[in-house]
Amino acid sequence: MTKETLEKIKKLHLWGMARTYETSLENEKLLALSADELIGMLVEAEWDDRQNRNLERRLRNARFRYQSSIESIDYQSDRNLDRGQLLRFAECGFISKHENIIITGSTGIGKSYIATAIGHQACTLGYKVYYANLGKLFSRLKMGKADGSYLKEISKIERQDLLIIDDFGLLPIDSANRSALMEIVEDRHRRASMIITSQLPVNCWHEVIGEKTVADAILDRIVHDAHRLELRGESMRKVREKQKNMEIMN
Repeated sequence: MTKETLEKIKKLHLWGMARTYETSLENEKLLALSADELIGMLVEAEWDDRQNRNLERRLRNARFRYQSSIESIDYQSDRNLDRGQLLRFAECGFISKHENIIITGSTGIGKSYIATAIGHQACTLGYKVYYANLGKLFSRLKMGKADGSYLKEISKIERQDLLIIDDFGLLPIDSANRSALMEIVEDRHRRASMIITSQLPVNCWHEVIGEKTVADAILDRIVHDAHRLELRGESMRKVREKQKNMEIMN
């Protein structure tokens, strides 16, 4: 009977419940449980298993460039990082309020790492997140217009609770990309959140976007009331290299 029950549980795709039931049979743990305790244990196992699988799926779909976490962020005094502010971002209240975060600073300072850490935390809390390098995103959208998948790609972006746009402003934005950016920003305005990282200060973005009217419209929707992190200090890559060299010398 127990073998038949286990097979039926598996056919119902209750994988967490099946593993727990099978393990409990092997060590005879079930014999010591009441009916209520047994049901509670199996339901809890299935719940945890589904939560973990959902998280894995959200992380996979997010396509993060880095593996990072809020706990691993380096809060050096010269980086202009407020631990309290980062912990508030980790609560993801800005997503429920449909607010944006802008992270600026020089190359290697850790902008992408911090953005990914917030994104990872958002996935943990059940939000749908999508990470994209802006240059590569523009390339995919241009290819989409050629092969007919443009609307599908735009629709996918629109469904995300949080869109992370990395490396904004590294390259000039042409007319086609400007239109795509405007469409993305307009779709998300007051409906969903963005985190944007850039080496350029915000006051230089207007020139990067070009075409004054469109640039005004885009920046008004992105920048207005956005939370800002302006990172300072030495490149974290250089800092880690120095630390590594010191460890070798010691």
